[in-house]
Amino acid sequence: MMVTPGQLSPATRTDRQPLTPGTDDIGTGALADLAPEPGWRRPVLVDADLLILVSGGHGSAELDFRALPCRPGTLLRVRTGQVLRCLGAQLDATVVRWGAGTLRGLDVDPDAVPAYRQLAGEDEDAVISEVTQLAVDAERHRDVPAARALLRHQLAVLLLRLSLLPGGPDRPAPRGESLTFHRLCREVERGYQHTRRVEDYAARLGCSVRTLTRACLAVTGRSAKQIIDERVALQASRLLAATDEPIAGIGRRLGFPEPTNFGRFFTREVGISPGAFRAAREQPLAVRMVRPRRPADTAVGNGRA
Repeated sequence: MMVTPGQLSPATRTDRQPLTPGTDDIGTGALADLAPEPGWRRPVLVDADLLILVSGGHGSAELDFRALPCRPGTLLRVRTGQVLRCLGAQLDATVVRWGAGTLRGLDVDPDAVPAYRQLAGEDEDAVISEVTQLAVDAERHRDVPAARALLRHQLAVLLLRLSLLPGGPDRPAPRGESLTFHRLCREVERGYQHTRRVEDYAARLGCSVRTLTRACLAVTGRSAKQIIDERVALQASRLLAATDEPIAGIGRRLGFPEPTNFGRFFTREVGISPGAFRAAREQPLAVRMVRPRRPADTAVGNGRA
């Protein structure tokens, strides 16, 4: 149970404030608060970091065009800039949302939490208890500045617990190639809208193109150029699916002054034209006639850079 009998969960209160945290705020709410319109007709571009704990119903979530089954105990870790859509009748969840500066100064890595976990047993009970207490305190102390420290530490404890759950992804000791790869990912995240040239990133990092390519191949099996292009294609896919911005404008934003060049690039990377991809955005992944290739999960693509 998320709350004791007779209590109304903060995720279902009718007087709940909108989830609009600033750089260091924490908010909680219901899944419906995230929907751009009733029924999740299309994905939403997420503007803050989220934890979503499903408490009732069965359905699915589409996170950056990856379909994930959802039922009670499902936990989603959504990062700023990703696109999200949740589908399923009576799919209920508590959402914890925080801003970019919330955890600054605390010894916790939010990116150590995997994007998807199905909790069970004592782990599920512990996480439910902590999420519930955080939601209660966030509602109770909503207008109390002094409570921010309490909420920050509660969130940090929750994230630490989730990062230590058994069965998570292995995190091997850093190697030279791994460090170089993650340095590249950080630079790509800063510069993908301006350049797709491997030479530019090599110059910024003070290494050779060969070094970057060797590192990317060692960590992901793909070249540095492929990593960069996948990040651009992912951002294009997000904007096409979650916004009404003109296709040509999206292309210009990503460094393609000519719409035809953007169209060729997107079709090559995703396997479908930008117009066809946008036209299919209102169809759940499971029933799409043409399912675009999803950019592979990398530190760049999933926002971990």
